[in-house]
Amino acid sequence: MNLQGRDFLKLLDYTPEEILGLIDLAADLKAKKKAGIPHRMHEGKNIVLLFEKDSTRTRCAFEVAGADLGMSVTYLGPSGSQMGKKESIADTARVLAGMYDGIEYRGFGQDIVEELAKYSKVPVWNGLTNEYHPTQILADMLTIRERFGCLKGLNFVYMGDARYNMGNSLMVGCAKLGLNFTACCPEKYFPDKALIAKCQEIAKESGAALRFETDPAAAVKDADVIYTDVWVSMGEPAEVWEERIRELTPYQVNSQLMAKTGKATTVFMHCLPAFHDLKTKIGKEMGEKFGIDCMEVSDAVFESEQSIVFQEAENRMHTIKAVMAATL
Repeated sequence: MNLQGRDFLKLLDYTPEEILGLIDLAADLKAKKKAGIPHRMHEGKNIVLLFEKDSTRTRCAFEVAGADLGMSVTYLGPSGSQMGKKESIADTARVLAGMYDGIEYRGFGQDIVEELAKYSKVPVWNGLTNEYHPTQILADMLTIRERFGCLKGLNFVYMGDARYNMGNSLMVGCAKLGLNFTACCPEKYFPDKALIAKCQEIAKESGAALRFETDPAAAVKDADVIYTDVWVSMGEPAEVWEERIRELTPYQVNSQLMAKTGKATTVFMHCLPAFHDLKTKIGKEMGEKFGIDCMEVSDAVFESEQSIVFQEAENRMHTIKAVMAATL
């Protein structure tokens, strides 16, 4: 597998073999780290992280992964660069590509990271856009494979708003790698029809089945993985909280829903952060306003033996390391 010089913008750009190759590489690098075996494959190189949206996991994953690979890392936060304010995206890409060996972007529209890549002579990596979150899906698939020993043929259910980066990217990832994907939510929250059609064509090759359900009980029957995400994405107005809580509460992942899978081996996953209790500023505010003690997932499920969210979070670093190691 030769991915040197390639951008990593969305999983649609990669073949199933290339995606599995990155997962294999991540597993190998994880084993080396656990064994204390150095793997400074890119000693002396420099990367820059462009963050228009804050993050715990993505920033820490890129910084630790970069250090493990022997690289120097520069972080530019939401007010750390002139991109889009005093300098165009194209000019920013050309300036940074002259100083760095790789560029990460986390922010808003997919068109931004695509334009960065267009004008950059070094690899560009998508740390999250409104439409796609490809590094998260690599971590998710590594985590699932660690638990089940395989990917193809597993039943994967996504509960909640499936219109944005997580619903989109999980659907693409499952279609590419042969997992049966179900999105469960009200119809207005289903993914974009054009993307569904594209994924259905991909699924014909992998053998995956794609389903779109409004009934939670029907959706989770025989599920191996139940996945959810926060109901209001970064950058959305506060006014949408009331609508989302009202319309998506029936799709909350709780103990009763987990029991409906009919399998003791079903696992729970979440890309984090999660509103599973009232120990956050927003969680407390919404709890007091709407009389609830959790949102997309109950604390009982989040803290259960079925929850593999922290293994999943750690794997962000190992899979991001694999992407950088392979493309630099």
